[in-house]
Amino acid sequence: MSTSLRIVGLSQNEVVVGCSQGSLVGVLGPHVPELRALELLVVVARTGSIGAAATELGITQQAASSRVRTMESLVGEPLIARSARGSDLTPTGELVVQWAARVLDAARELDAGISAVRADRRGHLDIAASLTIAEHLLPGWLVGLRAQQVQRGLEPTDITMTATNTARVVALVEAGDVALGFVEGPDAPRRLRHRLVGTDELVVVVGPAHPWAARSRRRLSAATLASTPLVVREAGSGTRTVLERALAGLPAPAPALELSSTAAVRAAVAAGAGPAALGAHAVRDDLATGRLVRVTVSGLDLTRRLHAVWKGGPQPPEGPARELIAWAARRPT
Repeated sequence: MSTSLRIVGLSQNEVVVGCSQGSLVGVLGPHVPELRALELLVVVARTGSIGAAATELGITQQAASSRVRTMESLVGEPLIARSARGSDLTPTGELVVQWAARVLDAARELDAGISAVRADRRGHLDIAASLTIAEHLLPGWLVGLRAQQVQRGLEPTDITMTATNTARVVALVEAGDVALGFVEGPDAPRRLRHRLVGTDELVVVVGPAHPWAARSRRRLSAATLASTPLVVREAGSGTRTVLERALAGLPAPAPALELSSTAAVRAAVAAGAGPAALGAHAVRDDLATGRLVRVTVSGLDLTRRLHAVWKGGPQPPEGPARELIAWAARRPT
């Protein structure tokens, strides 16, 4: 007598199946063979030989025989009858093959779906990065990653990048809007997985007409810096967080200006708005041309750490995200 089954409910660990005789709890029992073993049995049914099936599946005959024995132990009855002519299925084996065919079809559908997800992950990657990293480091990393992919014969990944401050990068990663973020600051975000990819330091700069630029040694104390109105980035910026952490405990006036981009801060300092602390990468060209002047601050640690951040497991997402992190970590900052 055949029985019609339908799924009538789901829970975290169970599938409740409705049938003519009531509801069955669809937790897999201890007698279900592994997919590879079922696949072997189906091929044996088609070829009539364990040896031929082993060859087709790329395993040894010893391994194939071991899988058959394991299946027979789970089912509790012989599945294959061996003879001089080859291997024939027993009635129970024929029944298991009928069931296995449907299971394997479902497994192939699942495999195709997973493959599509993986292909999409490799084909496109959304990332976000704090401004210093986005403007001065990430372009080189992306060029290097693309060259590496081409060298390996892979289609280059289409990457969309959002440049914003560190707090916003963390929010985008936490919300799942991007798969990977790069942030700067004294510490890594606690709520995300992270990996150190480099370090950077803030340097204090002034315009060439500022009184500090005329000092013979261009050196001042941390207290002097803290007591001076500065041109700063907006709250949530990794640059500002590092500066505020370094000057914590020292009396400080309100900022001279608060601006939302590194480029705006550089322009304001050059125009004489006041000193600022900016990443060394961001002011390298300005220092070389004399547009800005570096001032040394005694007894102040302005080192900041650059981290890749992501959600999920301890390892970065497989594919281009993991490859980009590995590439960045190998490059000197």
